[in-house]
Amino acid sequence: MSNNKERAGDAVSLVYQCRLPVSTSTVVHLADLLRTRLKAIRSPFRILPPGRIAVLVLAMLRHDQRLLDLAGGNNVAESTLRRWRDEMIGLLAAKAERLDRALRKIARRGGEVVLIDGTLIPTVRRTGKDDRPYYSGKHHRHGLHFLALTDENGRLIWISACRPGRTHDARRDKIVEHLKAAGLGALADLGFLGVDKPDDPDDLVIVTGYKATRARKLTPGQKQANRVLAAARAPVEHGFANLKAWRILTKLRTDPARATALLRALLVLTDLEVNR
Repeated sequence: MSNNKERAGDAVSLVYQCRLPVSTSTVVHLADLLRTRLKAIRSPFRILPPGRIAVLVLAMLRHDQRLLDLAGGNNVAESTLRRWRDEMIGLLAAKAERLDRALRKIARRGGEVVLIDGTLIPTVRRTGKDDRPYYSGKHHRHGLHFLALTDENGRLIWISACRPGRTHDARRDKIVEHLKAAGLGALADLGFLGVDKPDDPDDLVIVTGYKATRARKLTPGQKQANRVLAAARAPVEHGFANLKAWRILTKLRTDPARATALLRALLVLTDLEVNR
């Protein structure tokens, strides 16, 4: 038998190409961020050029590409790829605007309201007593909960810190106070009912619509108001859809302590992609 023929069961390492659906301008932006970082720390050397590193990091975020597979296909150590990914996430997250600045920018543009909503990012199960706080009874899965604000067109402008899946308290971020300071209102679903409780109903900042109970049905006028509110809030779902196009959010395997930086980095990337 010829030695040139492959034997059954021999391990063969294959490399294939995969399309990365991001714009060239986004790759250039990430490469420039890295070059600026390398110049600042006086460490110009990397195994690969900044543009190639940017592509690899985007592949991890967009396709949720496994580090081990990506490392093997590019002749780079897995630990090196992890370090590059975390470095780039930190650089991008630093570009995300704080809540007060984001709201002031909306107000300066003549905006009157923002859209607010919360969502759950699925995660792997935790071990031991850390498991329970991350289980969401509403969604029947483990995950991290966060809030997001968009403008009237659904453009993401701010993301809150991530919290365990059982946490749904919007008061921690003092959104009502920030909205009042900026002179803006917000449209939200019934999950935010009771977050804003002014003494004077006319001072309500977060509008949530009407909720029916067993003892009290909604009037035709209240149902119509809920439909109008739902139509006005529809763009916020587009904002979440654009964010979740980054498949790394399909099921987070990263440390929850790093999830906030990841989401804010993806916010910056989403803005680059959607508003280029």
